[in-house]
Amino acid sequence: MSGKKVLIVEDNENLAYGLKNNLEIEGYRVAVVADGRLALDAARENTPDLVVLDLMLPGMDGFRVLRTLREEGFDMPVLILTARDEELDRVRGFRFGADQYLTKPFSVLELLARIESLLRRHVAREPADAAPSLAVIRFGSVEVVPAAREVRRDGAVVALAPKEYELLLALLQREGAVAPRLELIQEVWGYPGDVLTRTVDTHIGELRKKLEEDPVHPKHILTVRKAGYRLQRDLP
Repeated sequence: MSGKKVLIVEDNENLAYGLKNNLEIEGYRVAVVADGRLALDAARENTPDLVVLDLMLPGMDGFRVLRTLREEGFDMPVLILTARDEELDRVRGFRFGADQYLTKPFSVLELLARIESLLRRHVAREPADAAPSLAVIRFGSVEVVPAAREVRRDGAVVALAPKEYELLLALLQREGAVAPRLELIQEVWGYPGDVLTRTVDTHIGELRKKLEEDPVHPKHILTVRKAGYRLQRDLP
C-alpha cells in the first residue's frame, strides 16, 4: 500500500506527528490537520485514500466530519480514534459510515495493520476498469448496479451509507442463503469474533426503511430467527 494518501485528523500534536512518522516509514503519504473544518477542506482539496479521525476535535467534532464526508459522496475508509469505548458511540459512528474503531491507548502496530487491511479491502471492492460489469440485480422495486455502486427504488436513486451498501451486497452475493450475523460482522466491518452484533441489526433496519415498501413487514430483507438474515429476491 506504499504511496497511498492518509489524512490524520487529530488535535493531540504529539500523537498526530508520531502517527505521521510511523506511516511515512511504511511508505504512506501523510497529511495532518487538527480541526474538524480543516479536515473537510483537506479532503475536498486532495482526496485521501484513508482517513484516521479523532472524535473530539475543535471546530467540528468527528461525527459531524464523518457524516459530512459521506453526504458529499466520499467513500474512502475511515478509521475512528476514540478515548471512549461505548457501544452507543460505535453504533452512531457506524451509522454515519465509519469503517473501524480503535480505542486509545492503542498499539501503533495494530493501527498500521488495520490501515493496511482497510485499504486492501477497499481496493478489492472497486470495480475493474478494464471490463466493468453492467449487470443489474433486481428484487421487488429495487435495482442494484454494482459497477456504479448505485441503488434505485422505483427508478429513483437511493442514498445508502457505505456500510449499508456493503451489507446489501453481502446479502445479495449469498443468493438467498442465510448470512449469520457474525459472518456479516467479519465481512462488512472486518471484526473477528462476536462483537457489535446490534450494529448489523441497526443497519438492516436502515436498509428496510430505504428499500422495503413496508419496513415493519419486510418481504425481501428477512430475519431468520437465531440464525441471521437473508435476502429474498423473488417472492413465492
